[in-house]
Amino acid sequence: MTIPPVSERELIRRAKSGDERAFAELVNAHAHRVYTALRRFGLEPIEAEDVAQEVFLRAWRSLPRFEERARLSTWLYRIAFNEAQRRLSRRPRAIAEPGPGVDDEIALLPDAPHLRPDARALDHEFELTLERALAELPPDWRAAVVLRDIEALSTEEAAAAVGLREAAFKSRLHRGRMRLRALLEPYLGLEQG
Repeated sequence: MTIPPVSERELIRRAKSGDERAFAELVNAHAHRVYTALRRFGLEPIEAEDVAQEVFLRAWRSLPRFEERARLSTWLYRIAFNEAQRRLSRRPRAIAEPGPGVDDEIALLPDAPHLRPDARALDHEFELTLERALAELPPDWRAAVVLRDIEALSTEEAAAAVGLREAAFKSRLHRGRMRLRALLEPYLGLEQG
């Protein structure tokens, strides 16, 4: 007889009451997405690992105050965004270049066996190009694009994650998308309209 999986809401309830195993399950469920978001916010692989640990440590400490008005993932993205901004603000002002670990995320992507080898190579090349283009966006625009278009949060959730009103978030998202499009035009063969 198999035991049905425990809902996230139940895990949150248990974790709020101090159940470390329930919290560990929540961490396991969200760790990869938090790490990937941190990388896309502009952190290097080792930084992203350190900051992800900090995100979950802060989440554990703050969990009793989590009111569940937003999804847990949105709340975690909010913490991750704030921690990434803190880390990035300590860097000298310069455009972030993707480091040698850009391929780390790509290696974690599922293989596409249904694609021919040349198509897989193009897919990999596009992922690298996208990572480099994201690294050239200002952090605020990058965060908007990552949360809305890559992590697939709703506009409302993404705006909440970065602490903005929806109108301000939409403005950043639009600017980020336009800049990203300009950066990707040579690769995609897009024409200026």
